[in-house]
Amino acid sequence: MSTESKTNAGLFARAQKVIPGGVNSPVRAFRAVGGTPRFIARAHGAYMVDAEGKRYIDYIGSWGPMILGHGHPAVLEAVKKAADDGFSFGAPTEREIELAEEILSLVPSMEQLRLVSSGTEAAMSALRLARGATGRSYIVKFEGCYHGHADALLVKAGSGLATFGHPTSAGVPPEVVQHTMVLEYNNLAQIEEAFSLHGKDIACVMIEPIAGNMNFVRASVPFMTKLRELCTKHGALLVFDEVMTGFRVALGSAQSLYAKLIPGFTPDLSVFGKVIGGGMPLAAFGGKRAVMEQLAPLGPVYQAGTLSGNPVATACGLATLREIRKPGFYEALGAKTKTLVDGLLGAAREAGVPMVGDREGGMFGFFFADQLPQNYPAVIATDKERFNAFFHAMLESGVYFAPALYEAGFVSAAHSADDISATVAAAARCLRKR
Repeated sequence: MSTESKTNAGLFARAQKVIPGGVNSPVRAFRAVGGTPRFIARAHGAYMVDAEGKRYIDYIGSWGPMILGHGHPAVLEAVKKAADDGFSFGAPTEREIELAEEILSLVPSMEQLRLVSSGTEAAMSALRLARGATGRSYIVKFEGCYHGHADALLVKAGSGLATFGHPTSAGVPPEVVQHTMVLEYNNLAQIEEAFSLHGKDIACVMIEPIAGNMNFVRASVPFMTKLRELCTKHGALLVFDEVMTGFRVALGSAQSLYAKLIPGFTPDLSVFGKVIGGGMPLAAFGGKRAVMEQLAPLGPVYQAGTLSGNPVATACGLATLREIRKPGFYEALGAKTKTLVDGLLGAAREAGVPMVGDREGGMFGFFFADQLPQNYPAVIATDKERFNAFFHAMLESGVYFAPALYEAGFVSAAHSADDISATVAAAARCLRKR
């Protein structure tokens, strides 16, 4: 193998011959920011090292799962032991029960859950369950929220509430999305009108409570209050997609934050992924027993998966959850994230660059704008060119942020005060060079 083939550029050229676009998930291709993607050779703690040996402070964390950092000793030990016992059985294991019990103990809105292998699979299954449990067809989602690549969810907004969405991907027939309504995030008037027009036909409303796929945009308390009221009034299910926020923003996940602000608040169904697998392919969806018992083999809603509850993945997830529920974990994680975001915003002020940011737990986002965006149109109106230049300057400085302004960032327990100080210092240099 030539030396050139071991560079990032060489590997990308090889990859493009055998993998569409050279990547197995589109955002990795750097199309949004330009340039050559970094091919990662290894990672440890708060760092990733690429094929050329360059080390980066990692704020992607595998897009969220690595809340403990890479290669945490307790997680590694659990995974190695599980692998010794067998990779997959196609039969139930005790560890599946243990993981389910652990998750349910931390999320009181759920009485039962089912384990699956990806966030897409969990969201797709939750929607099918909502439709089956209610006997209705229509679903509501919000522009800028991503719930995986199931056909019914790859939808952009229609021209009005009387019309429904249009496919955003080739291969999705219009009739598949004819029952999907796409509204503007944080828009009270739109959600009220949607229920006024279609309330008796809406099976569920699915939402990212903190949208991490338009960077970091949180649902306002009035908006979430209204969603809960309307779903209850019209008999629709409120589905929280916490694939990204689950155990990332708080030990009780994002729904615990809203429960503190809205008396009696709880979603009807919840979707989890990322952190609950600790970096392994694992996700879950769950809710009250009466709804979950609509699933096969008890009920008429079919869902299955060969690798669901995989013994190595459940070992990884269980070990991760047991570490993050230790006293003081989230206080320390939140303090690190606050220091990072405050430092980035301070560096921007000193450089005279408009920047805003938000954060919760170990999740954060920043925008080159004067005000925090509250919805997708506001996000896409922020300064993309400045973000792209900043991304590449930081990458060259050894700091790896997400390669798209639409993606949130993640801090792990492994990030040290020195890592964060180095990041802020690099940001100050890069912003001054604009």
